[in-house]
Amino acid sequence: MTKEIKSYIAGFLDGDGSIYVRLKPNSTYRYGFQVSPSIVFFQSSKQVQYLHWMHKILRRGYVRQRNDGVAEYTIGDRESLLWLIDELTPYLRLKKPQAKLMKKILVMQKEVKSGKDFLRLSKEIDRFGEMNYSKKRIQNSLAVKKTLKKEGLLTP
Repeated sequence: MTKEIKSYIAGFLDGDGSIYVRLKPNSTYRYGFQVSPSIVFFQSSKQVQYLHWMHKILRRGYVRQRNDGVAEYTIGDRESLLWLIDELTPYLRLKKPQAKLMKKILVMQKEVKSGKDFLRLSKEIDRFGEMNYSKKRIQNSLAVKKTLKKEGLLTP
């Protein structure tokens, strides 16, 4: 990608995008929660061609049309997210802190070896709620702590 394209995509993300990581309850995961990171670009379905253009350039993720007239271009796999963050962070303005935090979380996630490590990771994920003005999150580090204690995965 040229600097011009990186700059354009970063500006699109700053204006009509979202960077976030959330926790999803999932009993099939070792600590009872799935870590779900995403970078999403939004656009009116009438202008979906811009999302398809980005998808063609980035060759990662997928474009979908929602029922409410909004189209989304979502990238959610770890390797693609790390690559995209490295490519766009120098050009981001508004969402640079979220990009840096996502990278930190993705790196931390690979190093989780205990319930205590997972709880520390979940506290970093909680920071997205503050940065993104999100609604009250129910799945947060307090829910993780409760689950880890209940399952005997958090030792003093």
